[in-house]
Amino acid sequence: MENQKDILLGAHVSIAGGINFAPARAHEIGCTAMQIFTRNQRQWTSPPLAEEEVEGFFAAMEKTQIRSVVAHSSYLINLASPDENQKQKSLTAFILEFDRAEMLKLNGYIFHPGAHKGEGEESGMRRVIEQLNFIMDERPSHKTKILLETTAGQGTSLGHSFEQLAEIIHNTAHPEQLGVCLDTCHIFAAGYDFRTKELYEKMMTDFDRIIGLDKLKAIHINDSKTELGSRVDRHELIGKGKIGLEGFSFIMNDIRLEPVPKIIELPGGPESDRENLQILRSLIAE
Repeated sequence: MENQKDILLGAHVSIAGGINFAPARAHEIGCTAMQIFTRNQRQWTSPPLAEEEVEGFFAAMEKTQIRSVVAHSSYLINLASPDENQKQKSLTAFILEFDRAEMLKLNGYIFHPGAHKGEGEESGMRRVIEQLNFIMDERPSHKTKILLETTAGQGTSLGHSFEQLAEIIHNTAHPEQLGVCLDTCHIFAAGYDFRTKELYEKMMTDFDRIIGLDKLKAIHINDSKTELGSRVDRHELIGKGKIGLEGFSFIMNDIRLEPVPKIIELPGGPESDRENLQILRSLIAE
């Protein structure tokens, strides 16, 4: 493996007070990668990013060792919704956030494919594909990649299998603009076991065959409070949940994943994040 300080590893950090404060927060806990919201994720609309905030973000980044930044979409957004009002609000909010990610020159914009709300997976998948096609047609020159996140399959959520993500990607008009964020808690809850070397290699082989490892652009490293196949999304501290340290050691030592930013999304705040990042670094073989 490469030098530990060069590993793209970090956490989701707060943008309280302005996006320009996020890099320093990430640097303080030892991040070389980070994830942010591009705005208040509890609201549908937000004022435009101020020029000084954007310039402050770039200036702050230069003072850190952070080399990869991704954004996470608002949880309000549901591109699969059968409700016309929610669908339109989701589309508008998605484009607003995608534009912000592009303005900040972020590597990826991560979103959950959405929930079909009882209308069925086939119709939900079709709506996601239609919405993505519209977004990519509207923003053909954006360099920020749109990343579909694996889900636990809770409720009527889509994206709980590699096959579903592949179907969405390969049926859009611009698959080259799309990638995947693999969340370890979510895939475990969805039924993908990677707690032994054999199971891990099988999972990665399946991912490569169905989606393609070249599409893997980010990893959320979270332990799971719930059992394998529970379909319940509950994040736990690294090594404290049902996955355990060995499963994470395979990810941290997989040479194929060196260029992929690895982000924790865990309870506990900055000091807890610092400790969990140190635990993950300790798993890297010398």
